[in-house]
Amino acid sequence: MALYDYNNALRQGKKRYQEAVLKGQYPYLPVLDDILSNTDIVSEVNLGIIDVPLERIVGTKTQGRTQAFASNFMPLLGERSEFGAKWAYLYDHQIQEGIHDPIMVYELMNRYYVQEGNKRVSVLKYLNAYSITASVIRLIPRRSDNRETKLYYEFLDFYQVSFNCDVWFSREGSYNRLLEAMGKKPGEAWSDDDRQYFKAIYDRFLKVFQGVRTSELELTASDVFLIYVEFFGYDEVKERTGEQIKKDLNRIWDELLLTSRGSGITLVEKPEAKEGAAPSKLLNWLIPGTVTEPEQLRLAFIYPSNKEDSSWVYAHELGRMYLGQCFGGKLRTQAFENAKTEGQVMEAIEQAVAGGCNVIFTVAPQMAATSVKAVIKYPKLRIFNCSVNMSYSSIRTYYARMYESKFLMGALAAAMSKNDKLGYIADYPIYGMVSNINAFAMGAKMINPRAKVYLKWSGLKEHHCRQELEQEGITHISGEDIIAPVKASREYGLYCKTMDGMVENLATSLCNWGKFYEQVVKLICKGEQEDKNWKGKKAINYWWGMSADVIDVICSQNLPSSTNRLIDFLKWSIRCGSFHPFDGKIYAQKGLVIGGEGRCLTPEEIIRMGWLCDNVVGQIPPSGLFKEEAQAMIQMNGVKAEQTGTEDKKVENSGIGRL
Repeated sequence: MALYDYNNALRQGKKRYQEAVLKGQYPYLPVLDDILSNTDIVSEVNLGIIDVPLERIVGTKTQGRTQAFASNFMPLLGERSEFGAKWAYLYDHQIQEGIHDPIMVYELMNRYYVQEGNKRVSVLKYLNAYSITASVIRLIPRRSDNRETKLYYEFLDFYQVSFNCDVWFSREGSYNRLLEAMGKKPGEAWSDDDRQYFKAIYDRFLKVFQGVRTSELELTASDVFLIYVEFFGYDEVKERTGEQIKKDLNRIWDELLLTSRGSGITLVEKPEAKEGAAPSKLLNWLIPGTVTEPEQLRLAFIYPSNKEDSSWVYAHELGRMYLGQCFGGKLRTQAFENAKTEGQVMEAIEQAVAGGCNVIFTVAPQMAATSVKAVIKYPKLRIFNCSVNMSYSSIRTYYARMYESKFLMGALAAAMSKNDKLGYIADYPIYGMVSNINAFAMGAKMINPRAKVYLKWSGLKEHHCRQELEQEGITHISGEDIIAPVKASREYGLYCKTMDGMVENLATSLCNWGKFYEQVVKLICKGEQEDKNWKGKKAINYWWGMSADVIDVICSQNLPSSTNRLIDFLKWSIRCGSFHPFDGKIYAQKGLVIGGEGRCLTPEEIIRMGWLCDNVVGQIPPSGLFKEEAQAMIQMNGVKAEQTGTEDKKVENSGIGRL
């Protein structure tokens, strides 16, 4: 029996050897001594005897036996050799009694290299064992900016508290995300019970994961475990049986596929336009079955605050009220306010489902992850989340191209101001916000090449935006687009504040969420059947602007007629696509040159902007300076400030495409 298995292992080894040679790869085991000749090791740590995952054992310490094995640790020497006889003996010993003597290994970058016990590793790998007992010496390389080294140091920090060498992520920041999902802080001490519970949970998950379609995923088991824990919660995962874990993985498989494929996001920049046109495959996702009538729908809107205090919520509430009028009372809607925490959002969704709602709009980016969890729990539910650059295929996201209206506002401000100084008050730097600022600055610069835009952030812990602008002698300011009812102020939109304190409103950017929701509902009603081809492949975001009639600029009747004509002309040009605010070479701060002649910035570059135009006076502050609620938003959906750049610079690709 042992001879038969050795020959089978030998065939596996020769096959791997031939595959490597055909690909021009080294066909034998990697040798640690060769690797160390080019590696700066700063310390050695004796970890004692621990269980080592066999999949992390990748090579041998010295050249001695390296050519006796293919790179998968399967043998290459004939069955009649002394090597073959010893391998067969170890195989029989493992089958009859089990291999108990620890091997000796060196660990570098969470990969293990065998000093003594290569054949034992080979036998256990052939038998698909999970781990082997080993005496381990850890070799710690010098810190560097190399991505793999940074990942390893994150692993070391996690190991210090968990004593667990099984967890290995492929993406930076994942260890801290796992700790957060477990309710622990980085560096917080673990009890023995914490470690035993975690090992038991992870081992149970791993056994299930190894039995599913892992070949479809370009993620480590730990990557998937993190996603799983974030979806279902660590306390719930603790109680899951193997069968339940298997069912859970099937439920979130589409999201795993999307994450594995790079979290691609497709932007739909225009609604399906023509009446009578056949429903597209994209639309079929929305509502399965035949054409849906408005009265068959019941919509819920879930708000993070209330309409009296929040301008953002008030704008969406106006949109909800418009829907009721638009469909002649046939469409039923209801609103849930003050869903601030994940638990409150889920509770509101469950109340909506219990009340018969089949379509839900969650109107804040921080609700996206909970929205996905809800769809997993209620597969027939359709949820739309108001956010951009969120990578989920189980829900649809939507957002407005507000930068188009901000460009017009900047042009109007420069046309009306008597000096070169303009003010812009933003709340916090999340996706889409920086493009709004830059569009305003570019619109101003087009009218007045000397115009400077003084940027202030109202989301900072301590800010005196209006006082600082007043001290600079700035009279024309872009503030909030819409004011909640309780905020009795005229300082919104683009306004002019005179020296005696009088405020004149010149214009305001308008996102007509009612029009937005109207078109989404019409798309739902046109749907014929669910298109499963999108699941796991693309995250769809409705990113509509002036061409979809959801963005506009409302100007004061007191504007000069020539200025009105200018704004109307620019508005029409943007609407029909003959003019783009971010076209051509753009000069940014610190000498950056963005884009180039004859090229428009891509949607991805616009959404993820982390730079400011050279006529903006101000910066993107560190997230720690913002209020606590703003920090949470920035952490989840914030832009990253660009530090360097050259002509024809491209923002890092996140897989955003167009439809």
